[in-house]
Amino acid sequence: MLPPRSHLPTHEVTNQPPARGDADLWADDPVLREAVAAAGGQAEALASYGAALGRSEMREAGREANRNPPELVQFDAGGRRLDEVRFHPAYHRLMAASTAAGYAAVAWEGAAGGHATHASMVYLASQVEPGHCCPLTMTYAATPALAATPEIAALWGPKLVSRSYDASIAPVVQKRGATLGMAMTEKQGGSDVRANTTRAESDGAGWRLFGHKWFCSAPMSDGFLTLAQAPGGLSCFLVPRWLEGERNAVRLMRLKDKLGNRSNASAEIEYEGAYALMLGEEGAGVRTIIEMVHHTRLDTAMAPAGLMRAALVEAHHWASHRTAFQRRLIDAPLMQSVLADLSLDWQGCTALGLHVAAAFDRSGEEARAFARIGVALAKFLANKLCPMVCVEAMEVLGGMGYVEDTPLPLLYREAPLNGIWEGSGNVICLDILRTLAREPLAGEVLHAELSEARGASSAYDAALADHLARWPSGLPTEAEARWFAERTALLLTAAILLRSAPAPVAEAFAATRLTGPRGRIAGAIPQADAPALLARITPAG
Repeated sequence: MLPPRSHLPTHEVTNQPPARGDADLWADDPVLREAVAAAGGQAEALASYGAALGRSEMREAGREANRNPPELVQFDAGGRRLDEVRFHPAYHRLMAASTAAGYAAVAWEGAAGGHATHASMVYLASQVEPGHCCPLTMTYAATPALAATPEIAALWGPKLVSRSYDASIAPVVQKRGATLGMAMTEKQGGSDVRANTTRAESDGAGWRLFGHKWFCSAPMSDGFLTLAQAPGGLSCFLVPRWLEGERNAVRLMRLKDKLGNRSNASAEIEYEGAYALMLGEEGAGVRTIIEMVHHTRLDTAMAPAGLMRAALVEAHHWASHRTAFQRRLIDAPLMQSVLADLSLDWQGCTALGLHVAAAFDRSGEEARAFARIGVALAKFLANKLCPMVCVEAMEVLGGMGYVEDTPLPLLYREAPLNGIWEGSGNVICLDILRTLAREPLAGEVLHAELSEARGASSAYDAALADHLARWPSGLPTEAEARWFAERTALLLTAAILLRSAPAPVAEAFAATRLTGPRGRIAGAIPQADAPALLARITPAG
């Protein structure tokens, strides 16, 4: 490929960073490799996926998919209903690549470290194109929910864990692979799904649904898990998108005009007697679908870590190749402090997310209890930090960070999403309180995790002692729920880093996040070894 021209008629282009070219998202990321090794993930599969995603052509496909958002096609030329969403070819290319890598399948194929490997794939894919992660995440998370009705699982299960991407419009029995979405939210209820008014009526062979859904994620999925009021109470249903010889009565009313996640469609839909199969027991809708929610939360904890990584790599690349006032930006002590400080947020969230993912891979009540409380803490912390990291990285690039020629605007728009999806901050904090109140084992395993790091850092020991003194029962009041969640998540992250990360990282995290005076703005890390932290952002660091 020939290089672009730098000698222009009016000036010569200088002091501009070169194009990044091909990258290897696995080989270039020591933080991910360390966390995967600690979590027992499948390094070989991740090495292949990370190398493929890092190529310039894949990053460009991600940009194309966002520059050309999906289009709603409700009718054909004759006025017959289609209710379809059409996507740019770049979106399908990304879906095919991630499906083939095992994004939705690897956790259920029986090999060790499946969930940790899946979580790492979420992290990797989010750095390139986050929108296509949505349907694959829901497909991954639907598999355990289907177990509530074995005959449904027997038909749909193999299609969901297929590594073949099949975007054809056909009933599931005719497809090589399938995706599954979710449609739960209604206008009047939001997170309070028990207020749903969509109703289900039995027709003998199955159920017919009538009602409106305010948010339907990935409306071209082959089916949706949804909640509706049956005679016996709120129940969970699987709604096939396509039936034998006809289109199911799922009407796409409009696509949401979203801030970000633009390559992926989100829709308002109406069920006009749509055919559905009940999943689980009548009246047990929340209990049935909670398995799907539990697993999607793992992805909403890992995706922001990937977004932070992508933003920091762009900022580091710019600072390493840009000079101002006769020195490289990366050599300025203040720039080093800012990037090093931001790197601690990214490194901590990556370690925390994969440590929790490892619990998804273990069997037993203790592992399940820790996964339940840990995934909520990881989701809360990562999503509160991600927007701040992305906006600071944008600022490193100055005006160019605000221009669509760089990836920063896409990352900035994406940064708030995972904090909203599957429970916003307050919902997650209340869930943490409920879990600790109703499941004593969750509190016990959490305390054991925190106690295991005692003695490794005086800053950590002092912070843990203060935490236990402030909440001796392990349960705060509702008004303190955010404070409690933040402190607990930070302590848990520090405990993980103290056991697994290099000393400069663990010590800096404990010293700057747990104790001592520190401002709320990135760059306030006087005790940190900035060069050691910067070296972990990129191999050339």
